Amino acid sequence: MTGQIGPGLLVLLGVAPTDGPTQVAWLARKLCGLRIFPDLEGRMNRSVLDTGGGMLVVSQFTLFGDCRRGRRPSFIAAASPQIAEPLYRSFCDAVAAQGLSPVERGVFGAHMDVSLVNDGPVTLILDTP
Repeated sequence: MTGQIGPGLLVLLGVAPTDGPTQVAWLARKLCGLRIFPDLEGRMNRSVLDTGGGMLVVSQFTLFGDCRRGRRPSFIAAASPQIAEPLYRSFCDAVAAQGLSPVERGVFGAHMDVSLVNDGPVTLILDTP
C-alpha cells in the first residue's frame, strides 16, 4: 500500500500545461482552508486543518479528458508528465507547509487502485483562477 489516511481529503489532482507555482500555492491554501467538515452543530464550518485530518493526493490526468467528440477521450488539455510531476510534488509540499499532516501521495503515473469511504455528500471540483 502506498498512501493511506483516515478522515480527511482525497484530492484527485489534474495539472494543465499552463499551471505553475501560482496555481499550486493558491490551491494548497484553498483546500487546506475550505470549510467543508461539520462543526458540533453539524454545519460545514471546519477545515481539514481544524479537524486534524489528512490528505491523500493522487495525480489524475484523466480529469482533463474531453469526451465531446468521438468515443475515445482526448487528453491534450492535460500537462505532460515533465510539467505535471514536479507540480504534483510541489503541491504536496505546499499542503504540508500549510500545517497539514499527514499528506500522503500516490505513485505518479502508476495504475492505482484507490478506495475511499465518502462520509457525507461532499464532492467538489476546484479550478484555479
